[in-house]
Amino acid sequence: MVSRANPHAIARLASIVEWSFDAIVSKDLNSIITSWNPAATRLFGYSEEEAVGRSVRMLIPEHLQNEEASIIERIKRGEPVESFETTRVRKDGSMVAVSITISPIRDGRGRIIGASKIARDITSAKENERRIRLLMREVNHRVKNQFAVILSMVRETTKRATDPVELESQIRERIMALSRSHDLLVTSDWTGASLHDLVMEHLRPFGHEDRISVSGPDVTLQSNAVQALGMAFHELGTNSAKYGALAKGQGRLSVRWILQASQEGKPELVFVWEETTPGTPPPPTGDEARKGFGTVVLKRVAPQSLSGSSTLEAAAGRYVWTLTAPLSSVAVQPAAQGDT
Repeated sequence: MVSRANPHAIARLASIVEWSFDAIVSKDLNSIITSWNPAATRLFGYSEEEAVGRSVRMLIPEHLQNEEASIIERIKRGEPVESFETTRVRKDGSMVAVSITISPIRDGRGRIIGASKIARDITSAKENERRIRLLMREVNHRVKNQFAVILSMVRETTKRATDPVELESQIRERIMALSRSHDLLVTSDWTGASLHDLVMEHLRPFGHEDRISVSGPDVTLQSNAVQALGMAFHELGTNSAKYGALAKGQGRLSVRWILQASQEGKPELVFVWEETTPGTPPPPTGDEARKGFGTVVLKRVAPQSLSGSSTLEAAAGRYVWTLTAPLSSVAVQPAAQGDT
């Protein structure tokens, strides 16, 4: 309690209340507001003139009215009221999450005559908690999905490998490709990734940028599309670097995509990976580089994951993979994407 004989202390206390970023409100034992600082106006919307003399219950949602009765009873008995989180109502009717601290107010003889309340806006903290919970659920889902993909990858790669050293190399490279896609999702808080960025991320390890062209409208991919297309781009890039356009000095790689209307009039993505290598003969029928795990990804895994379809064309000096998929299965906010 501040003594009347100490005006400097009273002035300091008044200044603290006046300039506090937290709402500081006092009330009597009938819940009538007796003081109201500027931060309370910023938080709840009522001016001091509008608030003082009215019941503090005007700030409490209907379903939480029992909170005030419990607080007043505990204050009257001199019991402490621990800080707690709750919800209050602003003047405009909107709800705000707050952390509240309650302390008794005593008169000069030590009798409890009211209570002071400090309310802090915790909306941002609550939103951060919500986002963290969502992210943790998404991470849990994605990790389980990644395990399933890796197990399938190991199984399919093992079926086709004859050399243990080659098997180890292929599995390592494919897991690293998954990691690159994963990194793009982490950077965006799992909201998606740019199709252009995904293409470039998976082409970067192979170099030869002067022989590669990448073009297409802005498309933000859903997380499942990032994984499926990332696997496809890795297989395409690896095969190209070993056997295709990026392995030949005259080879050229064109990666492009467009947005168009399907036969049903719905927006869809058409993605084309085209390699041209002048003077190169058609690939042999038994070419495992083109008919191994990579072909499974290109013909089955990627299109099925995106509810779409794909085609592979291999001819003399030309290799083309075309993927067509509904934009709703590929892109974040497909309606906005379709308008571009």
